[in-house]
Amino acid sequence: MNSTDRGPEWSLEASDTANVIVLSGDWIAQQGHVPDFPSDGLRQARPGQKLTFRTDRLGRWDTGLIGFLWALKQGAAQAHLEMDADTLPDAAHKLLDLLPDRPAPAPPIPRRRFAPLATIGSLTIDSLTEIGTVTELGVETAKGGVASLTGRGRMRLTDLMSNIRDAGPSALLIVSVVNFLVGAILAFVGAVQLRKFAADIYVASLVGIAMVREMSAVMTAIIMAGRTGGAYAARIATMQGNEEIDALTVFGIPVSSYIILPSILSLTATMPFLYLYGSLVGMLGGFTVAIGMLSVTGAGYFHQTLNAVALDQFGFGFVKSIFFAILIGLTSCRIGLQAGRSAADVGVAATRAVVVGIVGVIALDAIFAVIATTIGL
Repeated sequence: MNSTDRGPEWSLEASDTANVIVLSGDWIAQQGHVPDFPSDGLRQARPGQKLTFRTDRLGRWDTGLIGFLWALKQGAAQAHLEMDADTLPDAAHKLLDLLPDRPAPAPPIPRRRFAPLATIGSLTIDSLTEIGTVTELGVETAKGGVASLTGRGRMRLTDLMSNIRDAGPSALLIVSVVNFLVGAILAFVGAVQLRKFAADIYVASLVGIAMVREMSAVMTAIIMAGRTGGAYAARIATMQGNEEIDALTVFGIPVSSYIILPSILSLTATMPFLYLYGSLVGMLGGFTVAIGMLSVTGAGYFHQTLNAVALDQFGFGFVKSIFFAILIGLTSCRIGLQAGRSAADVGVAATRAVVVGIVGVIALDAIFAVIATTIGL
């Protein structure tokens, strides 16, 4: 039988002059027949004699042979035997020389110390760094927007229109359902209390002011953070895993103008109108409950709503919705760019984008509430 048709074999021939490792057959790792070097494989070796090789019957080989030789090299070091690899194939000799006599020891597991000041300092530095990065990303996106207005930008109109369709008309159904139910709940809760004082008509004021000033803007932003923000982060994370972001960078195409700018512009363009639409739908929900539960006429409800909700309340909510849109777009795109390159990282990025978007919207709404109180709005 030809030696190249045989499986990998090895043996130790110990003599008074040398310890010879005889290698024969094909040592191909993919075939799955490469033997492991046993821990007591050099038990019969003569101490003080060199360990040499005979490879005249060695066939084809790959990394399977190198793995075996490395284990043999480690065993020879433990047995205090000098190994002479000159008779090995030249390529195998060079690869074996690159490997140490013993594997590197595992690093010790670091002990966690209770250091609250260091932890707070580290979190503060990381937070400030992330705020700076997001701000820089926003500035680059704004520059890309100005360049697009002058005709020198890299944003494609088709991308912008596609994002507007996804962020606007496609979200009308869920915005309608949520805001209608929120308005109905506010009317129901208000009716239970106001009925005790024969003030049924003020349910219209309660629902109108609550929806226009707070609930419609916040609920619409939360919906868009979960629906559109998560989609943005997942899309960019997928592009990161497919190395599409790297390809854009290599070709000199700015990611901020090509990907991030259409996403933020679409949210900024659609969120204010979704807010106005949600306010009207929420007032319709309150109207439905009020007509069904209270002794309120439709004309009276409509008249009371117009008297209670001033135009500046709409303007305040309109401005809030724009800032909510910018926050959701920037944070979602930033989280997508931060994602790893595995499939699991796509899900992690989408989840983080939703959580950060919702928490950021609520925190920003609290800031707007303080500002409105300060200016007397």
